[in-house]
Amino acid sequence: MNETLKLAAVLLAASLVAGCASSPGGAPVTDRSPARQGSAAKPAPKVAAAVPEGFYQVKRGDTLYSIALEHGADYRELAQWNYLDDPTKIRVGQLLRVTAPNERPAVQVAPARGAGRVEGRPLDSQPTSQPSPPAAASEQPKIAKAEPQPGAKPDAAAAGAVEFIWPVKGKVLTPFSEPRSKGIDIDGKLGDPVVAAAAGRVTYTGTGIPGLGKLVVIKHDNGFITVYAHNKDVLVKEQQSVARGQKIAELGKTDADRPMLHFQIRKGAVPVDPMRYLPGS
Repeated sequence: MNETLKLAAVLLAASLVAGCASSPGGAPVTDRSPARQGSAAKPAPKVAAAVPEGFYQVKRGDTLYSIALEHGADYRELAQWNYLDDPTKIRVGQLLRVTAPNERPAVQVAPARGAGRVEGRPLDSQPTSQPSPPAAASEQPKIAKAEPQPGAKPDAAAAGAVEFIWPVKGKVLTPFSEPRSKGIDIDGKLGDPVVAAAAGRVTYTGTGIPGLGKLVVIKHDNGFITVYAHNKDVLVKEQQSVARGQKIAELGKTDADRPMLHFQIRKGAVPVDPMRYLPGS
């Protein structure tokens, strides 16, 4: 019996020792060793630099021709402002100047005049010379006011004497809806004549703008630009002057799922609704 009691006492003592060793109430382990020398700090996140005013940062899919059109410029001007020998060689992330470099106006220096005799008078005194009375109504210069043409819409009259006509005959398939659609799509048949909507100068012909197929861009007075896309054949050359109504292309479906003309009117860099400028049908 005594042996049994001794064995129980030994087992009890062993269990108490094991319980103390696994108790969760022990002191937390703290690493007090000095920091390792030479550990690299995490790099700070990069902040994208702001694009300066008058510049544009090239994105994937851009061409010099599309950038020029979106900023209301001639691609030759962009090439000149950015010293580009080859307009097809631009890279993603490149900064391009898209406005003409600022030119300081020449300073006009007038010849020096003598001081003359200085007159002293109280501050509340009036000058001896009075301004001349305004000219009579009959003597006022007459300012000519442009009258809107019959059938023209209000914005066409305000376009600064630029009178647009329909470039093709057909119904509008897709209306203007910026930014999704920057112009209108006009229905037509393959080979239908495409005419210049107004007199101007051809600034671009080609396929350098993705999604627009064979393209013609014409620059007009007062900063207006017209765009004619998806043509089958282009009949004019760059830098050529064209008259309003002159045939410039044949309607096609290049980069389009059906024969149509995609037509845009831009005021500088801003696309506007052509329906506001075209005469009523």
